[in-house]
Amino acid sequence: MQLALAHHQAGRLAEAERIYRRVLQDDPINPGVLHLLGVIAHQGGKNEIAVQLIDRALTIKPDYAEALNNRGAVLRELKRYEEALASYDQALTIKLDYAEALSNRGNVLHDLTRYEEALASYDQALAIKPNYADALSNRGNVLHDLKRCEEALASYDKALAVKPDYTEALCHRGAALHDLKRYDEALDSYDKAQTIKPEYADAHWNESLCRLLIGDFERGWEKYEWRWKSGSLSAKREFLRPLWLGKEDITGKTILLHAEQGLGDTLQFCRYAPLVSALGAKVLIEVPSSLKSLLATLKGVSQIVAIGESLPEFDFHCPLMSLPLVFKTNLESIPADIPYLHPEKVAVRAWEERLSGFDGLRIGLVWAGSPRKEQRNANVLDRLRSIPLAAFESFGTIEGMRFYSIQMGPPEKELSELKAQGWSGPEVMDFTCELDDFSDTAAFTACMDLVISCDTSMVHLAGAIGKPVWILSRFNGCWRWLVDRDDSPWYPTARIFRQSGIGDWHNVIGKVQQRLRSFPGDRHFRACVLSADR
Repeated sequence: MQLALAHHQAGRLAEAERIYRRVLQDDPINPGVLHLLGVIAHQGGKNEIAVQLIDRALTIKPDYAEALNNRGAVLRELKRYEEALASYDQALTIKLDYAEALSNRGNVLHDLTRYEEALASYDQALAIKPNYADALSNRGNVLHDLKRCEEALASYDKALAVKPDYTEALCHRGAALHDLKRYDEALDSYDKAQTIKPEYADAHWNESLCRLLIGDFERGWEKYEWRWKSGSLSAKREFLRPLWLGKEDITGKTILLHAEQGLGDTLQFCRYAPLVSALGAKVLIEVPSSLKSLLATLKGVSQIVAIGESLPEFDFHCPLMSLPLVFKTNLESIPADIPYLHPEKVAVRAWEERLSGFDGLRIGLVWAGSPRKEQRNANVLDRLRSIPLAAFESFGTIEGMRFYSIQMGPPEKELSELKAQGWSGPEVMDFTCELDDFSDTAAFTACMDLVISCDTSMVHLAGAIGKPVWILSRFNGCWRWLVDRDDSPWYPTARIFRQSGIGDWHNVIGKVQQRLRSFPGDRHFRACVLSADR
């Protein structure tokens, strides 16, 4: 057992497992060996086997606190969070001062977005073990998700005082500094993490977002390629044909450009397809089915394929969001030939006829993103960018305008709920049940004089068809809107209204309301409205 433990602690898992199994032959009901075999299975990614082995150990020794703790860790990776929580709670009834179980319990509560309970669990762990670096760092993560960034920073700094080479704490510290708009310090924190652990993908990925935000596109796009190695996004697509990043001559070749990440990202970066076509290639593009019809209007594309459909033959492939790197895009060279997407004219005319009974300005309204509960990081950001519809109630005092919902997904129910409660805000017309895909939505949006939206795919749709769009941005805004600008080089018709503090939508709505009152007389935007191709 001592020899097996020595191999295990040194990371020689195969040798440790071999010796554990030898011990188990002589002592088949040894709970310690069964538990440690379960730990090795967990370390090797065989989590179902790990649970079975640890459960066998617990059948023999039900009060085995360490096994219950590790069982919780395995169940957490299997996303069986409630079972994991129960396992930690059972360990803590056996061993009240078990700091590791308290810290791990906090991790599961964090996963379940039960933030205050998670903080309490970390604090209990730290009361027992004040210099527990993991608990300090994980406590910082919860505080960061709660946007208590200064407190998060203090927690990370305490963890690093205990463990200066703690790369995860350095990376998360950088993210907190980023959200506090202390960008140079954030980059310094990412750099320190990479110095200790050069292949630390999350540090490179986070650095890319910071550099793009501050306009350092040259290094930002290069670092953005680390997204595939970071756990933040879905896995990299694998094709038999080679990846193209601009080095090979593609004259006469067929290239597949494929969507990644969200619908807004696809709408924003499909603009590069004509540039690829101009290099002499035949361009195929694979996109979500809801975008297929609209993107058929994109210049330079020979064929549109919906994700899941059979792909034709091609010579090279390139993810859409690698194209800025291919074309060495900087702030001055962003392709902004607007509009680059076009709604169907017949559909636009049909909506114009239906909406023609009102002579005032038509304002499209989007107040929320899509809550992705299965992706905790995305869900955290969605809660930050989304706005309660009730916040727009004061728009009811503005005359000469009619508001139209372009809100898709679950948040659209807010409108009917508020109306049932006696909504005193502006009348918001809702035709979204008639919009089946983005082509339908584009035709409807083309009939608006202005779109007001939080940071969702609708911003990109409006910008891509050349419609004036006002973006309501969270305090720590998305990298694509850059730092402290109220315009966008990506979309000339966009204006950005930013929170002055984390969670402060009241100030944003006030500025938008003030601007709306002068909107008909705003020469710049009125010119856009009058020249819009309806």
